[in-house]
Formats: sequence, structure tokens, C-alpha cells
Amino acid sequence: MSELSYVQGASNVPLVGEPIFHNLRRTAARFGDRDALVVPPQDYRATYSQLVEQCEAAGRGLMARGVKKGDRVGIWSPNRYEWVVVQYATAAIGAILVNINPAYRTSELEYALNQSGTGFLILAKGFRQADYRAMLAEVKGRCPDLKEALVLEDSWDALLRDAARSSLEELREREESLQFDDPINIQYTSGTTGFPKGATLTHHNILNNAFFIGETLKYSERDRVCIPVPFYHCFGMVLGNLACTSHGAAMVIPGEAYDPLAVMETVQKERCTSLYGVPTMFIGELEHPRFKEFDFTSLRTGIMAGSPCPVEVMKKVQTVMHIPEMTIAYGMTETSPVSTQCATDDPLEKRVSTVGRVHPHVEIKIVDPATGAVVPRGTPGELCSRGYMVMLGYWNNEEATRQAIDAARWMHTGDLATMDEDGYLNIVGRIKDMIIRGGENIYPREVEEFLYGHPQIADVQVIGIPSEKYGEEVMAWVKLREGGSVSGDELATWCKGKIASYKIPRHWKFVDGFPMTVTGKIQKFKMREVSIEELGLEKAAGVRTA
Repeated sequence: MSELSYVQGASNVPLVGEPIFHNLRRTAARFGDRDALVVPPQDYRATYSQLVEQCEAAGRGLMARGVKKGDRVGIWSPNRYEWVVVQYATAAIGAILVNINPAYRTSELEYALNQSGTGFLILAKGFRQADYRAMLAEVKGRCPDLKEALVLEDSWDALLRDAARSSLEELREREESLQFDDPINIQYTSGTTGFPKGATLTHHNILNNAFFIGETLKYSERDRVCIPVPFYHCFGMVLGNLACTSHGAAMVIPGEAYDPLAVMETVQKERCTSLYGVPTMFIGELEHPRFKEFDFTSLRTGIMAGSPCPVEVMKKVQTVMHIPEMTIAYGMTETSPVSTQCATDDPLEKRVSTVGRVHPHVEIKIVDPATGAVVPRGTPGELCSRGYMVMLGYWNNEEATRQAIDAARWMHTGDLATMDEDGYLNIVGRIKDMIIRGGENIYPREVEEFLYGHPQIADVQVIGIPSEKYGEEVMAWVKLREGGSVSGDELATWCKGKIASYKIPRHWKFVDGFPMTVTGKIQKFKMREVSIEELGLEKAAGVRTA
């Protein structure tokens, strides 16, 4: 009988059994004079001792304004130093931080505030072309739970002054009342269909996930981590901030939002040792016309995650970007988020072709989506994960929670994966993205990886669109390298004889970019919608738009 696709992350390093702010205090006691948070665009720099003092002041200010344990405090802002202070201040007083996507507009803001019952909102005055104050004014009257809103640019200093109305002893008393299994964070999932759902995460969930990410990356107080990914998502606030503060490393923030030039300048100036990003971010840096001007030799490690990582891009990151210990991580918001990750010393072939092995204290199994039975190694199926990192559930949504987490506490990810004989995982697609063409299962990731090998292709995404003859047909959206010029027919000819004919895209669309979320996740459902409309397939049978 062949070995089954099940692994568990045995570890002799125990889980961290304390709330988040206790952990930050312990780090500051060891590394008080070292940089904790550096935000060059705001001319801000704080040591660990200073960061703890500022978080205490913000926490006491919130307490003075009536925020109690378990109250929801929303934050609607791009990446700024105040975001980080609020993250730890709310953890100190046991308030539940509600992360609000900077890209949200009025209907989404109203939904998140009401669904979470947010009573206190901290917001930037705006971001890019969006006027947050005007949008809040439009919906505030329809948000009965919202008692107070604080605009960072107008009232941040007033909040810190209010600390005088709540003593340090009261703060310590509140801290002592906290348990590590208390909910501390609500993060709204992308919501590719229907309304977003609020994944409810505990101190234990995200602190431990961050700690073991830092352990995998071998972080210490000597590391300086460049974090261009958004804080409102786990990638920024867990893999970024918490992984740093649990190890004494410095959080280095290159800007409010991703800009490849700012990232490269920050890495060089601050001598960063680690760099994060989704694949499109690394592509943006590698393809930047000024890339060769910058010194990346301080870099050692980092994380590429958020969407499938092209093999060729990973190879370039490890060589021309001088990041030999770059890792790939896989997970989802509902699992705090990481459940598998490459090791920094994994063989190159494993680091460019898999999402690594199971994280410490986590279980993984791959099951037949139809039967729920664990499949043999090498067989595609749905990836399920279980352990300390699985969310409490979706906030005030028991039905959705039951659909995602089964009776045995397995989180069903919706991702299709395979597990090899050494326990390495490979994500082959989403269950809903898998293309079924004439009875043949086609995994878009496989076709994308093949097409990345074409010298003129910088990035590519493959989707299935309706076909009366085959049920579905393969389509590729292609972003060419600068100066590249190739037709769909020429690409199809190049594919012939190299991959099975049914996998060769029938439709080609050349684009400058892809629709994506703020976190860099490609929105294939939007690509399908656009393609269906452009090709006049609205009336075709079996149209899938999500």
C-alpha cells in the first residue's frame, strides 16, 4: 500500500504560551536599545524600549476613551508607523483589532464596521485618490455600533496625551487579565464570491505562527526586515511585524504602499537582511530599469508568498538579488496564515518547485474533494490543515465556519495540492480554478510554469473559459518583457510538442498587468469575467465567474 498524503510537524521547540504584548515586553527587555521600527518616509525610528513606551501610551489612551477588553477597534490605513503601534496597543489592552483593507470603498467599509461591531475606528485621512474622511462621513450614520473615529493626521497626538487619564497600573491590570486564547484580530478574507468573512484570530494563533516563521528564517536581533506588503493582511502584520518582534529584529517599512524603487532604495540604505513580497513585487523589482544601480548584498533571506511563485523568478531572486536563503511560504488568513514553508537550506530544486514542508506543530493532509479520503502521495487533492494556527472561526458567521472547519477541526483550504515522498507540498491550483477540458483535468499552475520558460514572457496567468465543444477551454493572459513582441499563434507553435496539445492555450490576451487584490493575489475570477465578455461567451453553457 502506497504512503498516504499526511504529515505532522514534530518539533522540540515548544509553542509560545503568552499574549502578544507580554512577548513584546520580553523582547524589549533583551534588546531595548536596538532598532524596532524604522519608517523612512515618515522620518520615524524607534528602539524596542521606545516602541513599548509608545504602545503603552496608545493603549492607555484607548482605555481612557472607554475601550474595553473584547471591544473591536478598526484600523483603516496604509502602512504607517501608527498602524504598528495600534497593533500592539490593542493587544496590550485586549481589544480586537479589525483590519480594514485600504482599498475598501463605502459599501465595503460599512459592511466591515457593522459585521464586526466596530466601536472605535482609527483611520488615515486618505490614501492615494481616496478620501477616507469623506467616505466615513457618508456611512457613519448607518453604523450604529461606531461610537468614535480618530483620524491619524488630526488626532493621534491627542490620543497619546489621553494616556495621562489612565495609569500604567491600570494597563498592567488589563494585561494580566488576558489569556493567549482570547480573540485579538479580525481579518476579512478577499471575498471572491459573496461578502467577505471575518477570520477571527487569537494571540496564540498569530504569535506562534510569527515565531516559527522567524525561527525558519533564522531571525535574530541582527536582522532588518524590509516589509513592503500591507499590514492589514497577515503577510504584513504577522509574517512581518510579529516575526520581527518575537526575535528582536527590526521592522523596516519602505512606504505606505508598494513601490519597487522605494523598496530597492530602502534595502540599500537600511542594509536590510530580509525582503518580503508577492511574486509580482519581485518581478517589479527585477524588471525595474534601475535595478542594477542598487546594492542587495546585505540581503540573506525573505519570503515570497501570496500566489504561486514562478520558478524562473525564484531563481533570479536567489542569484541576481543575492537572496540565497529566500523561502516560499504557503497558507491562508484562516490559518494565521502559514502552514508550510521552505527551509533556508532546502535544496534549490525544492525551493523553486514546492511550497516547502509542514510548519512545526501543524498537521497537513491531502484528501479527495469528493470523498474526503486521504489520497496517496503524489496524487492531487484538497489540502487540509489542523493545529494551533486554525482560526476560532468567522466572526458571527457559524454557517460559514462549519463549511470551512470540519468536526475534527481540519481547515479545508480549497487549494489543490500534491505531497511528494519527502513531505514537500506543491500547490497545483484552486479547486475552483482547475480547468476541465473535454474530461481532462488541467492545472493552470503547470501551464503557467511551462510558459514562463519562454524568453519574451515576463508574467503569465492561465484561466479556463467556457467552450460549447469542450466545456472549458484554456486561455492565457500574457505580460511580455519590455520590448518583447510575440503573437499568440507564435506562442502556440512554440508549445507544440513540448506539452500535451489539450493544455496549449487556445486564447491569448496580452496585458500590462493583472487584476489583483491589495495583497497581490491575482483575481482570476475577474480575468474570467473580462474574457467572457470580450469573447462574447456570456450565453455559453457552464459560465463560471467565481
